Amino acid sequence: MHHSPHDPYVRVRGAREHNLRGVDVDVPRDVLAVFTGVSGSGKSSLAFGTIYAEAQRRYFESVAPYARRLIHQVGAPKVGEITGLPPAVSLQQRRAAPTSRSSVGTVTNLSNSLRMLFSRAGKYPPGAERLDSDAFSPNTAAGACPVCHGLGQVHDTSEELLVPDPALSVREGAVAAWPGAWQGKNLRDILDTLGYDVDVPWRELPAEQRRWILFTDEQPVVTVHPVRDADRIQRPYQGTYMSARRYVLKTFADTKSPTLRAKAERFLTSAPCAGCGGSRLRPESMAVTFGGRTIAELASLPLTGLAQVLDGDSETARVLTEDLKSRIAPVVELGLGYLSLDRSTPTLSAGELQRLRLATQLRSGLFGVVYVLDEPSAGLHPADTEALLTVLARLKAAGNSVFVVEHHLEVVRGADWLVDVGPGAGEHGGRVLYSGPPAELASVEESATAAFLFDEAPGPPREVREPRGWLKVGPVTRHNLREVTAEFPLGAFTAVTGVSGSGKSTLIGELTQELEGVDRLVRVDQKPIGRTPRSNLATYTGLFDVVRKVFAATDEARARGYGVGRFSFNVAGGRCETCQGEGFVSVELLFLPSTYAPCPDCGGARYNPETLRVTYRGRNIAEVLDLTVEAAAEFFADVPAAARSLGTLLDVGLGYVSLGQPATELSGGEAQRIKLASELQRGRRGHTLYLLDEPTTGLHPADVEVLMDRLHGLVDDGHTVVVVEHDMTVVAAADWVVDLGPGGGDRGGRIVAAGPPQRVARAKDSATAPYLARVLP
Repeated sequence: MHHSPHDPYVRVRGAREHNLRGVDVDVPRDVLAVFTGVSGSGKSSLAFGTIYAEAQRRYFESVAPYARRLIHQVGAPKVGEITGLPPAVSLQQRRAAPTSRSSVGTVTNLSNSLRMLFSRAGKYPPGAERLDSDAFSPNTAAGACPVCHGLGQVHDTSEELLVPDPALSVREGAVAAWPGAWQGKNLRDILDTLGYDVDVPWRELPAEQRRWILFTDEQPVVTVHPVRDADRIQRPYQGTYMSARRYVLKTFADTKSPTLRAKAERFLTSAPCAGCGGSRLRPESMAVTFGGRTIAELASLPLTGLAQVLDGDSETARVLTEDLKSRIAPVVELGLGYLSLDRSTPTLSAGELQRLRLATQLRSGLFGVVYVLDEPSAGLHPADTEALLTVLARLKAAGNSVFVVEHHLEVVRGADWLVDVGPGAGEHGGRVLYSGPPAELASVEESATAAFLFDEAPGPPREVREPRGWLKVGPVTRHNLREVTAEFPLGAFTAVTGVSGSGKSTLIGELTQELEGVDRLVRVDQKPIGRTPRSNLATYTGLFDVVRKVFAATDEARARGYGVGRFSFNVAGGRCETCQGEGFVSVELLFLPSTYAPCPDCGGARYNPETLRVTYRGRNIAEVLDLTVEAAAEFFADVPAAARSLGTLLDVGLGYVSLGQPATELSGGEAQRIKLASELQRGRRGHTLYLLDEPTTGLHPADVEVLMDRLHGLVDDGHTVVVVEHDMTVVAAADWVVDLGPGGGDRGGRIVAAGPPQRVARAKDSATAPYLARVLP
């Protein structure tokens, strides 16, 4: 294994991360190498879990131990050795929720350059002192408007919102904004103790009292003597009063729960801040101009427009404006010129966000590194995919190696080198079937990718279904949609298409339960199914309840007096108390990042020894959680409730995921399919409208076929399915297509074409038509 220093390959030996089985593979440097294989085959484990993780580990070895503690590390991968490995940069599809303070400008670092331009070359009012660049940021104390704290919006509430039904008394729940359960009863008891009449209808209370109950900033503390059940001892306690307005604003500002935040938002109105007019900045910062415009005015222009108005007259201004323009260029090249710097990150799609990060990397001018990208084509229209390939080629031309995990066949066809992992998912995968130039993959019979890569013949024509009726939406004016009206056929399969930023998600967001013709609405998105490792596939689908009942019904559990709760790792009793049922403990190492190790007492099993002694068909509960969906389907074949749930998970192509796999380790596509499966296992109740946002993201073409069979099955059962989709094979098989565009942002937002796929493929100014025409028979 001694290679010359000029060995042109990255050589991996003995990779055992996740399901990889001692994989050996050689991938050349300075090429565009694409890792393919069905979902769950082990391609990400090889590209990210092994190659990127090892490059990062080596880099951190050279960093001072003290600094190392401050950096989030992946940990050392399970691999024999890797040679010829340059430093690596990873661009993953992070699915964490960005905050409302994060914007296009902060993600691309363009805001920093613009603030520097105003600080150094802006036109100040006579006598005003120079401001530091921080004074132009709404996210710093130096720049934020003191009234709205740099948010641009002021939230408030009114009596009509807080008390929707004034005929109710306080005791009957007139103050709808208050929390339920004990906390709400506590506030009502405090009002009673303070001497307010909580039993008369709200509208009969004097205006003065109503105002105090809802809006006071006072927080009196009183001794409450609760009146409850006669047979329970009630001890008096100290209660603190909080007005309804204060409670709602506090919850909205502080809660980490999306549900509570959404509930609080229902009782709030938001209006542009009177102090800064929505600009988010202090008056001193807004007084500085460049080219006659304030920083807020420049930040609200689309990037294409911003690049045109940047002209420097002094030497400083020229240097700074040239720098800004050169940073804007790659963002525009990736088709994102319609975004403005002040557009907040939560309103961007995953595809837009990843391309923004990619544009930032293009500008960084690094060379000699390995870029490891996670499905850069996700969320991209075929027209945008061409721009992406150009950018990847530029990264390669600058002297870098580009390693991409990808399912999109156009990107795969554009590769110099293919690494195909498989043949199946989970325990049926984990082997490298082929590593070499794309053309020779055709001779690998086991490869699921080869079948799709070289067969470009369109499928047989499909009979278009006759709609049972129509859902009418609009006129909608929101984001970039301007008075758009659309119709969706009932009892049919509709695909909504268009380039990134054309308004697809905004349009289907208008399909609600209230529309005539919708009995039940199911929205299946790619948000995570849980935020902690305690949530997993089994707990989310309700399968875990069935498994626990099976264990509680065994003779041994009965003899020991164990109920269903004994078999949950989330409650005291059956779980291992050392790790609180987590299965691992955090080990604090001085000067090194804290690391996670399997729990010393349960060895990662999550349960205490007594619980693990109870077995069902020779397996204890921890061993059952380790089973994959496929293995569990055989194991529980004669338990009807479990078999139904596992059957639907198999139907959506999740046979390789283990029952106890933490929710935090699932991809967005996997989370979406788990939601779909848990929906499919419910009994059919009347007509349902299913809305899916890019259901094929992260899916190999072989998995797409399986998923589409299920979705078309739902339509055959009388339901309606609407998908936002970029995969043209899916669009070609739809009954109806609604195409938005023609461009993104201000250049989009209208319906360019609507009708059966054959008709849309002939539309004149549609960006989708030429790509759809290629796959239609």
